[in-house]
Order: sequence, then C-alpha cells, then structure tokens
Amino acid sequence: MKISSLGFVSACLGLALSWPQAQAQVAVQANADHAQMLAAADPLAAANKRLVYDFWREVFEAGHLDLADKYLAEGYIQHNPSVPTGREGFVKFFAQFSKPKPIEVRVKAPLVAVVAEGDKVVLAFVQTLPEPKDAGKSYTSTWFDMFRVEGGKIVEHWDPATKR
Repeated sequence: MKISSLGFVSACLGLALSWPQAQAQVAVQANADHAQMLAAADPLAAANKRLVYDFWREVFEAGHLDLADKYLAEGYIQHNPSVPTGREGFVKFFAQFSKPKPIEVRVKAPLVAVVAEGDKVVLAFVQTLPEPKDAGKSYTSTWFDMFRVEGGKIVEHWDPATKR
C-alpha cells in the first residue's frame, strides 16, 4: 500500500493527538548552576551572557529602569508586539508595572539555560501554566527570550509573546 506524504503527515498528527496524556511531557527543570551557564570559552560570548543576565536581574526583575541606559541601546529594537521599540519605549512601558526593589545576586526566574552564539544570547526559563483540561492543575513548558548584543549593549529582543 502506498501512502502519500500528506496522508503520512495526517496519520502522524492523528496519532500524536490521540496519544495518552501521561506520555506527553517530562517536567521542565531549572538549572541551579548559574555560574556554569554563564561560562564560555569565548570571552565575547561570556561577556554577552553576563550583560544579558545582569540586565535581566537589575532592570527586568528588580525594576531598576534607571539602569536601562547601561544595558539597552537607544535604538533598541523590540519584537514583542505588546512592548514599544526603543529604550525610551521599553522604560515607559515597564514603568507602568514595575517599581524598584532590591537587586538579587542571581536571576530569580527559574533558568534552564543561557546560550550565546555570535551576537545572540538566549535565556530559557521554566514556565508554569494552568492545565486547560484539568482546573487547578498546572504543567511546565519553556519560555525563551533572545537578545542581540552589539558594542556592549542590547540592541534587539525576541520572545514568543503574542498580542493580548
């Protein structure tokens, strides 16, 4: 019997959608070793990782928007459809929700990985979401933020956010 490629894809999709829930997921785990995640053989990669990590701790998590110019280029490009582009747009947007608090020595969000390649740095986090088919239960997934660094400043950002 010969199956077309479209038929094969449809059969695989049907099988995947009917697979039992218990087989569907292994919980995403955070990596407690932040020093190891920040290490890199390439000094530029290590510096870029540290820049993004410190931006996340100081500006994003601790709400010290007054430090944004230390990390973000003035013409910072934002690809999240809910956040304005530009350093000034970033600061104005997050000032609505964020008040300064003590800066932690480590990123508080549950980090899975910090990866640098060329001018890009990716932070991967554990994301806990409500189980849509079982009220009161939750499951884990992964959230990614990717940054482009140029000249010691973050110049661009991507994440999987959609319009709300």
